[in-house]
Amino acid sequence: MRSVIEYLIRSALRVPVSAPHPENLDIAIVGGGLVGSSLACALAGSGLSVALVEAADSPQAPTGFDQRKLALAQRSLAVLSGLGVLSRLSVPPTPIARIHVSRVGDFGRILLNAADFGHAGFGGVVLAQDLGHALARRVAELPAIRRLCPAEVVAYQPNAAGAELRVRSPDGESRIQARCVVAADGTRSFLRQAAGIGTREHDYGQTLFVCSLQAERAADGTAFERFSAQGPVALLPMAEGRYGSICAVDRGEADAVAALPDAAYIDYLQARFGWRAGRFIAVGARSRYPLVRVLAERLHAGPLLLMGNAAQTIHPIGAQGFNLGLRDAMGLVQVLRDGGLDADLGRRYAAARGEDRERTLAFSDGLARLTANPGLPMHVLRSLGLSLLGAAPGLAAGVVSGAMGYRGQTVFEDAL
Repeated sequence: MRSVIEYLIRSALRVPVSAPHPENLDIAIVGGGLVGSSLACALAGSGLSVALVEAADSPQAPTGFDQRKLALAQRSLAVLSGLGVLSRLSVPPTPIARIHVSRVGDFGRILLNAADFGHAGFGGVVLAQDLGHALARRVAELPAIRRLCPAEVVAYQPNAAGAELRVRSPDGESRIQARCVVAADGTRSFLRQAAGIGTREHDYGQTLFVCSLQAERAADGTAFERFSAQGPVALLPMAEGRYGSICAVDRGEADAVAALPDAAYIDYLQARFGWRAGRFIAVGARSRYPLVRVLAERLHAGPLLLMGNAAQTIHPIGAQGFNLGLRDAMGLVQVLRDGGLDADLGRRYAAARGEDRERTLAFSDGLARLTANPGLPMHVLRSLGLSLLGAAPGLAAGVVSGAMGYRGQTVFEDAL
């Protein structure tokens, strides 16, 4: 009765009621998408107290898990297997046995066969939605991970002990005090903005169309990348002999392409890609995404660390995005294992991720710009490069290494 009276008096006098004491944690991961959930799985056996804050409506339907097809590098598959995630996929990854690269108007091509390099495959293809659900199921099995879902971080305040988060959920607001906060909350990261970390953006002026594709000839494990001045077209092998198709279109043409009926879109895609995979006969529902590169100017600010799309949202060319984000997550696990959770964690994490990040960003952006350049000098250089790599597979070792995910200094399998 006394507490009720005190509440009424405080309300009448406009004196705020004291909020409950914050929950104290070692690490708060904000964003339960593919990268944030992978990090949570990797930290489950670390002995650290960890919470995963996810804004989705339910743990079974996390946000951002859509119909996009993900080409996972062989290294990423190994890590996800070690985390107990791959076994929870409804459909196993479709192996990428070969990679075929060409460009409209250029002579030469690159055809890489994993068997020629002593490997069964360069990686595998999964549906982003299926991987997201597998990760959510795995996180739910880990008692060491406290999952807040649905919950949204509405305030971030660094302090001497780390940072305090104000979290809003259907049950009301609560506070979390964490020694380290990981922002895995996407391209337009709230935490990145709250910490005052700026971004550099480049609009490629393209829209990416994604859909499933059926050809007369069933997919045989070959991943195709076909470049042009309009942007890339890629086919990724999927289960049941289908492909996942990705087609970049000039932004000014995107509405017209979106309005095409399926039969007309098939003809458009066939004209853009050619006949290397046979005649296209059916497509699934199309989704579209603007192609804009967003890079955080730094990877940490005090107790806040950035990873995944919050750190870098890059062109999908070469399928580097999630693979890089997963390396961010496992890189942090390795840094924690090497030096613990201390006040210098942010600097050590940024230093550990620097080389891999810069090389991957340079590869992704450079390839996007190089292959879109219609000039004669670039045509000659590209053609010579394609011919040289195509004729001498030994020279393609660096391409193979990157395709399999072995880039940078962190041997993050050790962190499992």
